[in-house]
Amino acid sequence: MKLRYLGHSAFELRSDSGHTVLIDPWLDDNPQATVKSDSINADYIVITHAHFDHLGDAEKIARRCNAEIICVVELCSYFENKGLKTHPLQIGGSKSFPFGRVKLTIAWHGSQTPDGAYAGLAAGVLLWMDGVCVYHTGDTGLFQDMKLIGELQKVDYMLAPIGDIYTMGIDDAVKAAELVHPGITIPMHYNTWPIIAADPEVFAARIKALGLKCLILKPGDEV
Repeated sequence: MKLRYLGHSAFELRSDSGHTVLIDPWLDDNPQATVKSDSINADYIVITHAHFDHLGDAEKIARRCNAEIICVVELCSYFENKGLKTHPLQIGGSKSFPFGRVKLTIAWHGSQTPDGAYAGLAAGVLLWMDGVCVYHTGDTGLFQDMKLIGELQKVDYMLAPIGDIYTMGIDDAVKAAELVHPGITIPMHYNTWPIIAADPEVFAARIKALGLKCLILKPGDEV
C-alpha cells in the first residue's frame, strides 16, 4: 500500500491491486495541496464529514472518475441526489470492498454541507488495505473509546489532527496516540490557516517520548 499526504486532512491510498482511495479530498482551494482535483484519480472516496475542508472536491472527482463515495447514510443521500454512486455506512458499520475494508468510528465533531444540508454524524475511518490498517480519526476531540479502538485491532498508521480550535490540539492528540498505540502516528489538520498553527516537531518529540513512532509528512510526501 502507498499512502500519500495531500495536505490538511486529505490522503490518497493506493493498493497493490491497483485501486485508489481518497479520504477527504479537499484540493483545489486547499493552500497546502500540491495537486488539484483534475490531476488525481480515484476508484473510491471516503468522506469523514461534510464541512467544506473535508467534503472538498469529492463531487468533481467522483463525477469525472465514476468513483463510489463511502460515508454516513445521510451524507450519501446528499450525493445520491446529485446522481453519484455511494455506499452508506453508519458509526460502527463496516463493509468489504475490492481494495479492502472500511469501518466508521466515532468522531466528536459537527457535520453540515457548505450549502446547509443536514449531513448526519461526523465519523472517523478505519481502512484496511494490503494487510495494513489506517485509522483516519477525522475531525475529533479526544475520547476514551480510542483505547477500545486500539484494543480491537492493530492500527498501523493513525492520522491525527493537531491544530486545536476545531479538533484536538497537540496535548490531546498525544494522549490519543497513547490510547490507540498505533505503529506510526502522522499529524494532520494543522498550519492550513494561522488559527490552527501547530508545530509538528513538538508533537513528534512528545510521541517519541512515549516510546511510539511519529512520521511528519509534507503535502505530496508518500510512505
